[in-house]
Amino acid sequence: MKFCLLLTALFAACTILQAQNNVSLSISDTSGPQISRNVYGHFSEDLGRCIYDGFWTGDKIRMDVVEALKKIKVPILRWPGGCYADQYHWRDAIGPRDQRKRTVNTTWGMVTEDNSFGTHEFLELCGLLGCEPYIAGNVGSGTPEEMSNWLEYLNFNGHSTLADLRRQNGREQPWNVSFWGVGNESWGCGGSMTPEFYAGQYRRYSEFCKTYPGTHLKLIASGANSDDYHWTDVVMKDINLWNTWGLSMHYYTLAGPWEHKGSATQFGEDLYFKAMKSCLRMDEIVSKHSAVMDKYDPKKKVALVVDEWGIWTDAEPGTNPAFLYQQNSLRDALIAGTTLNIFNNHTDRVKMANLAQTVNVLQALILTDKDKMLLTPTYYVFDMYKVHQDAHSLVVKFDAPNYTYGSDAVPAVNASASRDSAGAVHISLVNIDPTKKNTVRVPLQGLPSKSVQGQILTSAKFTDVNTFDQPGKVHSAAFNGAKKSGNELVVEMPPASIVVLELK
Repeated sequence: MKFCLLLTALFAACTILQAQNNVSLSISDTSGPQISRNVYGHFSEDLGRCIYDGFWTGDKIRMDVVEALKKIKVPILRWPGGCYADQYHWRDAIGPRDQRKRTVNTTWGMVTEDNSFGTHEFLELCGLLGCEPYIAGNVGSGTPEEMSNWLEYLNFNGHSTLADLRRQNGREQPWNVSFWGVGNESWGCGGSMTPEFYAGQYRRYSEFCKTYPGTHLKLIASGANSDDYHWTDVVMKDINLWNTWGLSMHYYTLAGPWEHKGSATQFGEDLYFKAMKSCLRMDEIVSKHSAVMDKYDPKKKVALVVDEWGIWTDAEPGTNPAFLYQQNSLRDALIAGTTLNIFNNHTDRVKMANLAQTVNVLQALILTDKDKMLLTPTYYVFDMYKVHQDAHSLVVKFDAPNYTYGSDAVPAVNASASRDSAGAVHISLVNIDPTKKNTVRVPLQGLPSKSVQGQILTSAKFTDVNTFDQPGKVHSAAFNGAKKSGNELVVEMPPASIVVLELK
């Protein structure tokens, strides 16, 4: 009997050891490049219920959505697309709403657009949010004249036919919109162009994008799909870098957009692991595009703009598949935290990123149902991580165990850190292992350590979601699992969790 009890005790001890790993993490005390607030940007396309029912309800902007987004300090919002940008003609959606042109959204569901939400409404929305607008211009079906006219309408403070038309439509002062995308996904839905042809189009369009007094124009070239490094090489070589602020890149977690990707809520550890491995590829992809850009821009004057990212699953059953409405689980929050850590660690080149998409589409921050609204797990990640906006990055090095599934493995923990203008250090940690705790040990040398406080986001299952019946199931909470131990900070991270710490 005693021997059996001893075996039982040994087995229990081994189980505890297997269920917990140690992570050694060091943070430099030397501040690096600033993490641009625009890395925490968002994307809202005229797609499904993102604009209509999401931001806009017939004749007004939804203020409950605005107030929720103001809380997380949304810095920049991209619009009108996406693929829709290259079929969008801005004149269709200005002037009296009852006189606006009715069009067909041939990209997303063949639905009729009444264009009640247009340029003025979008810029009013940005004003309410206190964020910068980022407008994607139409290169696919538009003309240089059309884009040039749009800039004049928005940015010219003098008297011209277009500037006076803006005033007639209710806006006296120019908006001074700086960020402009010259097309979107020009390799695909934006025109099926070769990189050589697009580079010529970019040079042509950018020549007629004029900088009006009071506006610092920042043009963003249409960049690569995922790991198409050839596109980046050709475009960087052939465009005029002197008038280019950024080059975009798009990458979605899981498979290509038209393949079966699995449910947003009904999945096992096999698809969970696949999603985590896919998400972590962002580091490799950003690194390789940055290396190509370094060949032509060694001083890193041109930003890498990841203006579409996030997880793309199958649409929810019973919804229009072209509307890309999907639920949002703890898994998706872990993907958001991991991806933002990657961007923070590449802030020398990544100066803007835009999660796809803000409301009711893909990896949304907010879901709505008529007058009801809920915050998704991903929303809470952006709330926790907002402390990194405009802070200076700190180099993070760590030795983490692997999260293993079958014969494959990925690092179980990822991290980033920054120092804000008041000297506080923020550390964001993600444990993607769904079954094992991880104890993170951080030497405190060179770091403030008088006080440590934090927040955590986790839940019982990685499939847990917020619903309109249970809107608060997955949410951030105070974290008490970080303690000073001698000259170390010891952080006990539960499985499948995100922790953000503040050291003062």
